Amino acid sequence: MNTDLNREAHHQIQFGMLEGPAPQYRGLTTQSVYVTMRDGVKLAVEVVLPKNLPPDARIPALLRQTRYWRAMELRAPFKWFLKPEDLNPATRDFKPFFTGRGYALVLVDVRGSGASFGTCPYPWPRESIKDSGEIVDWIIAQPWSNGRVGGTGVSYVGTTAELLTVTNHPAVKAVIPRFNQPDAYRDIACPGGIFNARFIREWSRFDCELDQNRVPRDFGLLGRLIVKGVKPVRGDGDCRWLQEAIRAHAANGEVYELARAVAYCDERYADVDVCFEDLAVHNYAADIERSNVAMYGWGSWMDAGTADAVIRRFLTFENAGRAVIGAWDHGGQYHASPYMPPDASVNPSLPAQWLEMIRFFDCYLKDIDNGVRSERVLFYYTMGEEEWKRTAVWPPAGTKAQRWYLGESRTLSPYGPTEESGADTYAVDFEASTGEYNRWWEIGPVLKKTIIYADRAAAARHMLTYTSPPLAEDVEITGYPIVNLYVTCTETDAAFFVYLEDVDESGCVTYVTEGQLRAIHRKVSDAPGPYPLQVPYHSFKQEDALPLVPGEIAQITFGLLPTSVLIRRGHRLRIAIAGHDAGTFVRIPAQGTPVISVARNKLYASYVDLPVAQRR
Repeated sequence: MNTDLNREAHHQIQFGMLEGPAPQYRGLTTQSVYVTMRDGVKLAVEVVLPKNLPPDARIPALLRQTRYWRAMELRAPFKWFLKPEDLNPATRDFKPFFTGRGYALVLVDVRGSGASFGTCPYPWPRESIKDSGEIVDWIIAQPWSNGRVGGTGVSYVGTTAELLTVTNHPAVKAVIPRFNQPDAYRDIACPGGIFNARFIREWSRFDCELDQNRVPRDFGLLGRLIVKGVKPVRGDGDCRWLQEAIRAHAANGEVYELARAVAYCDERYADVDVCFEDLAVHNYAADIERSNVAMYGWGSWMDAGTADAVIRRFLTFENAGRAVIGAWDHGGQYHASPYMPPDASVNPSLPAQWLEMIRFFDCYLKDIDNGVRSERVLFYYTMGEEEWKRTAVWPPAGTKAQRWYLGESRTLSPYGPTEESGADTYAVDFEASTGEYNRWWEIGPVLKKTIIYADRAAAARHMLTYTSPPLAEDVEITGYPIVNLYVTCTETDAAFFVYLEDVDESGCVTYVTEGQLRAIHRKVSDAPGPYPLQVPYHSFKQEDALPLVPGEIAQITFGLLPTSVLIRRGHRLRIAIAGHDAGTFVRIPAQGTPVISVARNKLYASYVDLPVAQRR
């Protein structure tokens, strides 16, 4: 295939199938400096350039603004024969891959982290957004710069890349936010309004350790033996500057302590005058649209709410017309389709993923006419079928809702109930769990572990389940399932977890997707949402709180997280309902055991709508 990635030839190429150009440069050079911001705060900046870059060459920069150390320093004697990149062989070639193809990498410790000065009172403060604009000013003033800058990153760093658009800096042309949570309350911290206690606690602890230049225990015994800490800036031989910066970090906010008592997205944190809603990227929607910066969102069906974030962005912004959703872990290093073994090779490979990023950046940062500008496309991976697909619209054309009713004898049926009465009673089992390495545990990549959902057949004893007859034909479910339950409860608050599962002929149960909702957030708001939604809109705001009335029927309706999965002929669908996910979410309510009755009768028919795609 022609290495110039001819526009017409690549119009229907699927994700991960590109054949890219050979590297222009071999080797790389690194330098580090402090760049002073408008208020005197100094940020640590690492610049990685192609080795032997000609003096007259001008290349674009890719900016990564991180709070997870821009670079590490190794202890002696390891630093004499190892590089920090060697600690993760999967991503070891990332830097030379991009510098070799004519890009500078600019890696920044955001204020209050790493070797940078200043404080970080809470995630993604506005001061850091202002910093990013000044860093871009510094980049384009460098002699090697072609005056164009792109942003990229994973998770927290993906959101810093997305927020780079807010600066409206004319040099910023394209960003690739990967596996990030632009609406942190809904996407990771409190999905469905239920506090993700395990992840937020451990992430907060991880950040605090990094900010104090302590090697987190998550690095493992060997990692803690090898890694000394964050890399000091060149010229700081006695680490005096580094120690001064670390002392300033003591005033950083601790996310878990700020958020642990918060029930609503507009509820102010205990010690600072902000709330989750203030941190959401959608607050900057007008700035992002006005920037006209091209955005290429990445996420995974199996990674927290990142797939939902990708779809929302794709539907919201004209300048976000390229997107991809795979079956990956948090970051795309590992395969995470529940239909594949945990050690299956990532699809596509990391170099193939990087080529996709190169093609996008080549278009906007190098003016290469490779067809990217003319495409509006969302690539997505269908699990079970294990195939990549593409669409210009969401949901894909031909998708129709198929309704399945909860029936007597714990059945799931396409036919509505005819009985005048009928309900199933469930005392919440607080041992119900999706396991240790589920979609909400985003520290897995640090531990080099993927997302794992084992056979869930035994989990049925902790949940209320409804199972369909064997399917007469293959069914592809692509989009957002929506559940509608009519319930009574003995408490004024409770949590509802609903799982969509696939039961094969042998009885093995495969997790597909899930949704959850805290009962006090059950009001379906008629106010405009912050972005286009294809599920019922719950505001999660204090003014919309609606406690249950014990013994009184209540409607609980919400969307499950989006998915794309092929359920094979002969398999059965299963809807499982729980009131807790032990080891991950906070217990709702903190005391007592709710008893829930789920109605399934003619007057109160509980059901789930599945988005069934037309098979080609």
